[in-house]
Amino acid sequence: MSAAIEERMPALYLSHGAPPLADDPVWPGELAAWSADLPRPKAILMVSAHWEEAPLALGAIETVPLVYDFWGFPEHYYKVTYAAPGAPRLADAVRKLLRTPGTPVQDIPDRGLDHGAYVPLVEMFPDADIPVLQISMPTLDPVRLMDIGRRLAPLRDEGVLIVGSGFFTHNLAALRNGGGVPGWSAEFDDWGRRALDSGDVDALLDFTRKSPAGLLAHPRTEHFAPLFVTMGAADAAGELDTRRSVIDGFWMGLAKRSVQFG
Repeated sequence: MSAAIEERMPALYLSHGAPPLADDPVWPGELAAWSADLPRPKAILMVSAHWEEAPLALGAIETVPLVYDFWGFPEHYYKVTYAAPGAPRLADAVRKLLRTPGTPVQDIPDRGLDHGAYVPLVEMFPDADIPVLQISMPTLDPVRLMDIGRRLAPLRDEGVLIVGSGFFTHNLAALRNGGGVPGWSAEFDDWGRRALDSGDVDALLDFTRKSPAGLLAHPRTEHFAPLFVTMGAADAAGELDTRRSVIDGFWMGLAKRSVQFG
């Protein structure tokens, strides 16, 4: 990557929704307004709930395809395109920051952007003219993910927007057939907001035990896990106390809370 720039890029955790997000009357506009308020990135580094791979892997670097990693949706959702440029320089920088003795980094050059990456990017950067690299989560352990975020933090001073993409609550099996917001979703969202606002990192790291309805809100934790990469990238710069919820509310009963640091 190039020499440091004057303005450090923020670090984001966003709830990415699903392919039908594009049809929502409110949420796409919220994402577009958020990106319009950001400095323009030189590149975007995505960490999505939908890619777990160990050792940590770098996805497509030269030409970036899409992965339609969902089933049973109308045909037009499989025709969405997002022809973002590859990010070979960013890939080199990520390797240098993360590859250490005993900690390999692998390349999977045909692995494209999954819907956790491209669905929000389509709304936030619709011109698809910013280089994008997606990396995998090699673990769901919050402490280890925060450490990865800390090691990636120098990229923020080189114009890279680090984005953790998940869903603030995520339990499709427990959603009510009649609609509305389930109690477990509302309770976890409120707890998470307060924990973030108070900077209670210890509680967030132990969220499955410290939060109300934690295992209902996240019976599997991959959709909350990207938050810890974002938090690590903020913590390395001493910016955990700069967090603010940019988007809140619910979509199909799930909390769409999205947070910016820096």
